[in-house]
Amino acid sequence: MAGSDQGFLAELKDAVKPRAAFMVVAVLLLQLGFITSYLGALHHPTPHQLSIAVVAPPQISPKLVAGLESVPNDAVKAGTAESADAATDLLKDQKIYAALVFDPKGTEDTLLVAGARSAAAATAAEQIVTGLEKTQHRTVKVEDVVPLTAGDGRGLSSFYLVVGWCVGGYLVASILGISAGARPANRHRALIRLGVLALYSVAAGIGGTVIVGSALNALPGSSAQLIGLGSLIVFSVGAITMALQSLFDVIGIGLAVLIFVVLGNPSAGGVYAPPLLPPFWRAIGAWIPNGAGTDAARSIAYFDSTNIGTPLLVLTVWAVLGIAVTFLAVMRGPRGGREPAS
Repeated sequence: MAGSDQGFLAELKDAVKPRAAFMVVAVLLLQLGFITSYLGALHHPTPHQLSIAVVAPPQISPKLVAGLESVPNDAVKAGTAESADAATDLLKDQKIYAALVFDPKGTEDTLLVAGARSAAAATAAEQIVTGLEKTQHRTVKVEDVVPLTAGDGRGLSSFYLVVGWCVGGYLVASILGISAGARPANRHRALIRLGVLALYSVAAGIGGTVIVGSALNALPGSSAQLIGLGSLIVFSVGAITMALQSLFDVIGIGLAVLIFVVLGNPSAGGVYAPPLLPPFWRAIGAWIPNGAGTDAARSIAYFDSTNIGTPLLVLTVWAVLGIAVTFLAVMRGPRGGREPAS
């Protein structure tokens, strides 16, 4: 019996190598991080600094602004606009989330929202303003100046499109690393691998745009711009994944999942706009390809590409960083004197 136990222990030690045990623990931590991040970001959306402009006569405006600013927990960032048209322009330029237009001739005011930017933010603004109006014995009607299309019912098409592009980016880079070695053997191999990634990115950009556009009619906007955006998203995510693999081998894939899935997806502003997210996720969302890509896709689809410069710059920086780190890792040489596969 003792010999049998010793034989089992020997088999166990031989079957479960320290590296495998470490990877299992790492996957468990990644899984728990996934649960924590998604629940932490999305389980209790609460407005914070939700931008609402007030359109009212000079003698009324300060009172309305003060009322909005007095909403607990710093929920509203109130300002003013000269007219309903000016407020509409601010909404279309993505400078504010809502605007309260006071009617001096009656008791029913108008709340202007841009549902295409965030249906959840529009709902939050409506709830806040409705509560404020009740205290003044007034009512409010809602007017959506940038509505969602029929094929984009909850406004999540841009988010899921970008998520799909991100998934393709880190998966294709992971497959290239697994099949041909985590680190390219030399600069020529690195260039070839990045070239393959670039071709794949263009194909993914075209495919995603066709599906979300002509196939499903889920998003309006310029197909050429969406193709360009999708190609850049896929390439930036793939290049960073390639760089992480070059530095950390298979662990780099886990790090890519941590960045783009665990942190990137819940903070991207897809389900809830940034003002409805907790501080950590609100702070990081716009600087990760998921969030930058979602902002850019939504801008292309509904807002004539306004405020698209920063998201494109973020994606470009990730792409350039991925390329640079990959080449630096190749120039540094293989770990421990080992020669990479290709």
